[in-house]
Amino acid sequence: MATIPRDLPRLAHPLEPLSADEIAQAVRLVRQRPELSQRLRFFNVSLHEPPKERVLALAPGETLEREAFVAVLDNASGQTYEAVVSLSRGEITSWKHLPGVQPPMLVEEFIDCGEAVKANPEWQEAMRKRGITDFSLVMIEPWSAGEYGLADDPKGVRLTRALTWVRRHPTDNGYARPVDGVIAFVDLNTLQVLRVDDYGVVPLPPEDGNYLPETVGPLRTDLKPLEIYQPEGPSFQLEGHELRWQKWRLRIGFTPREGLVLYTVSYNDQGQERPILYRASICDMVVPYGDPRPMYFFRNAFDIGEFGIGLMANSLELGCDCLGEIRYLDAVVPRASGDPLTIKNAICIHEEDYGILWKHYDWRLNHAEVRRSRRLVISFIATVGNYEYGFYWYFYQDGTIQLEVKLTGVVSNGAEPLGASPPWGSMIAPGLYAPIHQHFFNARLDMMVDGLNNSVYEVNTVADPPGPDNPHRNAFRAVSTLLARESEAQRVINPFSARYWKVVNPNKTNRLGQPVAYKLVPGENVLPFAAPDASVIQRAGFMTKHLWVTRYDPAEKSAAGDYPNQHPGGAGLPKYVQADRELENTDVVLWYTFGAHHVVRTEDWPVMPVSTIGFTLKPLNFFDRNPALDVPPPRRHCTPGRADGDGCH
Repeated sequence: MATIPRDLPRLAHPLEPLSADEIAQAVRLVRQRPELSQRLRFFNVSLHEPPKERVLALAPGETLEREAFVAVLDNASGQTYEAVVSLSRGEITSWKHLPGVQPPMLVEEFIDCGEAVKANPEWQEAMRKRGITDFSLVMIEPWSAGEYGLADDPKGVRLTRALTWVRRHPTDNGYARPVDGVIAFVDLNTLQVLRVDDYGVVPLPPEDGNYLPETVGPLRTDLKPLEIYQPEGPSFQLEGHELRWQKWRLRIGFTPREGLVLYTVSYNDQGQERPILYRASICDMVVPYGDPRPMYFFRNAFDIGEFGIGLMANSLELGCDCLGEIRYLDAVVPRASGDPLTIKNAICIHEEDYGILWKHYDWRLNHAEVRRSRRLVISFIATVGNYEYGFYWYFYQDGTIQLEVKLTGVVSNGAEPLGASPPWGSMIAPGLYAPIHQHFFNARLDMMVDGLNNSVYEVNTVADPPGPDNPHRNAFRAVSTLLARESEAQRVINPFSARYWKVVNPNKTNRLGQPVAYKLVPGENVLPFAAPDASVIQRAGFMTKHLWVTRYDPAEKSAAGDYPNQHPGGAGLPKYVQADRELENTDVVLWYTFGAHHVVRTEDWPVMPVSTIGFTLKPLNFFDRNPALDVPPPRRHCTPGRADGDGCH
């Protein structure tokens, strides 16, 4: 990769996301390829990231050649292509045909699919059998088709299984009335309905499921205002996409597939910038459902790999999605046409009070020292059909990093006859059923703990055996085991041994001679319940292990492989680790899988209260002592509008 010549425009940093003009330029160049028709769908136009070593070696005032990665589907031929476009030189430098690949489904395809289904006579007849005649109130939701090897599934097409819900009126919550028993099979390239399966009429659930303020009954009247007030502004500095806060320094990116990406995360320790992460994102996820019946067994959505969660990001609103002194970043992504789309306020950045940071009361001296914790929050929220996912990265003053996913929205559901109670889920309203399911996420963590060469250890706490060194039988210790090869670095959690994993730089030590490290502390987690030979396990093999460690390879970006849509399986992490590369004292990537287990409750209807899941990265002998000792004591301040003593705290 060449350095940009002096006569070309320079950018602030080579990891800056693509602008709208750059997306338009890349699309324009790709459209000129002679093998392409005019019926194109662009599902990814994003920064083609420069090599890691070039970015880290960047001299002040220098930048690198600007490139875009483009992935496009030709609807006319059904073929998928990838390109690397040099924006600096205005030319395509790499072009690749991907035979047999089905790229992610796009929002525009959802809309087109819905219109095609509504125009289909066989589907219309199925609706009339159920008393549904006003098709303007119908909601069609295309689900990814998966790959099950079924003899009657259409072959060689861009397939979706489309389900139906119906509203009672235009502003009704349509998810309250699933149309059970009807599945439309649609080719998204031709927008032809290939067939309609009808498994029999089930009555629509009788009740509304609306949650707007005017529909839920009397609202609470005893909730007083809670304002977050920072009269001097926030404590962070945002320049372009570089963010600095409380000794932290990082860059923010965004891709159509992953959404929010963090780059070059470092902490300033006594004047020295100490790197921790080169790149971090949620690179894949899957939602397997546990009901084996025809209306449910295929509901195994890969919301990142099959849909592109960045394309579904919300425009966030002050006081609703984020509270306080907010700074926003827009995200620029391609529409299916290739035209750039700016999602306003896609990324929210703000500070939160987080209770006590540290405290000690010296009862002998009758003196207390306490510091309040503040954390920096970087977040975005995406809506995938019926469901919302909020992704929150937290940075703390003591060097801790946390990732939290917030799950909310409307649970996927179906209709059942009144009085029925299937064993694979829960009845959540009269005639309304929600199947048991799980949400598995995979975080790709390109580690760089005080440098690129790291080793990974598993740490378990064990009890010492009784004997002369343990006469009171109370001894226990933490035992570290090196994960030396990729075949050894496929692990699951064990809360009974307090298991965690640490990323160590064996070449750097603290003042006590201990190698510096960061540890990955698991949170809530689970394993899948599908059988090992089930389709979803073959296609999402990453969820069978909680921790995978690989040797860094820039081509290995996705836990489920680059194109999971209709893929038969085996791609991604199970394939990457077949090389069984050595991991000691080298450039390593952690892939952490965490799963939410959802046995649906009546309290989850009609809209689900937020449920959270995630993990934490904590410094482990990385600092010589508590790095938050220099946080100043809390200041006395007065609440605006309060002149009495009770307003000061």
